[in-house]
Amino acid sequence: MISKREQGRMERRLIASLTHACEDAKPLLPGFCWLTHSVDYQRFPDSLVVTWVFDSDANLASALKSDAEQHIHQLTADALDEAGVDAADIARHVDLDSEEACQRVHGGNWERRLEARPVKH
Repeated sequence: MISKREQGRMERRLIASLTHACEDAKPLLPGFCWLTHSVDYQRFPDSLVVTWVFDSDANLASALKSDAEQHIHQLTADALDEAGVDAADIARHVDLDSEEACQRVHGGNWERRLEARPVKH
């Protein structure tokens, strides 16, 4: 188990490295807006999921049809590596979503939407 102190350090490293990935992605991925991560430190790093959010379902679908998903996986892998997280199967740690879908299903409440997501194994 990771101590509270180490959780805080890891959280700061994740935020810094994922912020860089987010800023790198914005000019490259049409419609990409922001990203967030969720983690249960009792099951770290297996529980870590980085959610990449697009503005619309159409831009998300377009990204999935192009090589954008592969690019997102690489940016995530690089960010996790920079933060010192060992993530062998990066696809398990990446989720893609859209503002439009959150608005439609959860009334724009991202906290509720992210809590409702199934856990990846």
